[in-house]
Amino acid sequence: MLVLTRKPGEGIVIGDNITIKIIELKSGSIRIGIDAPRDTKIYREEVYDRIRQENIDASASWNMADLDTLIDKLTDRTLKK
Repeated sequence: MLVLTRKPGEGIVIGDNITIKIIELKSGSIRIGIDAPRDTKIYREEVYDRIRQENIDASASWNMADLDTLIDKLTDRTLKK
């Protein structure tokens, strides 16, 4: 992990197209601004962790027999067209 010290108004650049600026230090919190392309997904860590866990949980709930049945039905539909 890279650890940097920055003051308000200073920033860092990631790659060629992401800039992070320190906006404000206030009451033990830091406000940051992120300038990145619109197609770059940016999440707070706790939100990202929850999304990731929900995806893991959802994928674990699939039963292979159910997947086989789904494949058979989709194949049957394709052949009938």
